[in-house]
Amino acid sequence: MQIVIAGAGSVGRSIARELISHGHEVTLVDRSTEAMRIASVPQADWQLADACDIDALERAGAETCDVIVAATGDDKANLVISLLAKTEYGVPRTVARVNNPKSEWLFDETWGVDVAVSTPRFMTALVEEAVSVGSLVSIFHFHQSGASMHELTLPEDSPVIGELVSDIELPPHTVLAAILRDYRPITPDRDERFERGDELLFLTAREGETSLYELPELFTSTAPRPELTPRSDSSPLSS
Repeated sequence: MQIVIAGAGSVGRSIARELISHGHEVTLVDRSTEAMRIASVPQADWQLADACDIDALERAGAETCDVIVAATGDDKANLVISLLAKTEYGVPRTVARVNNPKSEWLFDETWGVDVAVSTPRFMTALVEEAVSVGSLVSIFHFHQSGASMHELTLPEDSPVIGELVSDIELPPHTVLAAILRDYRPITPDRDERFERGDELLFLTAREGETSLYELPELFTSTAPRPELTPRSDSSPLSS
């Protein structure tokens, strides 16, 4: 997918490197010449411009991109970028960095923000989760236990739609922890049935990671053995 990252500081570059390693196309935009460290992420498309400017966003590819990440160190700029992305270009997903916790209440749909977050690793996961329907996305890693959380969104043609949760046999050491449906978390009781667009959250013990490839095969109609979205252990979330 195509991703525009506004803000080429350490956070923006970190997100860009990880997304590129997962096979995504990334454009980095920053108004500061000092931020143009092209050699640090040579695979990205770099643009020296102010992302708060409508024309600059258009040149960066806002009209055709899947996600815009507002990752600057200025909360006001991140809000403006998110608002322009939504109102002017209808970008499907906006992820905005929150620098000052006191400003977090502003980061909502009023300002065009789909998701507000402060942790770079989690920002990367949320970007991928937004458009990776049918693919398994690593959300985060519990450092002490070694367990990990993964997300998979059921596609329209998933073979499990209408099936009971209890009828699906999951790989060893993996449990279905929750179903997100219509922005609500649902406990996956035995009598619950899967619906189109359900977001499934799985918890997997360290011993079960080698079997994670089976999950997309169970929940999607096409079953080539996919590569998992790699997890970066360099910045795990501690449990």
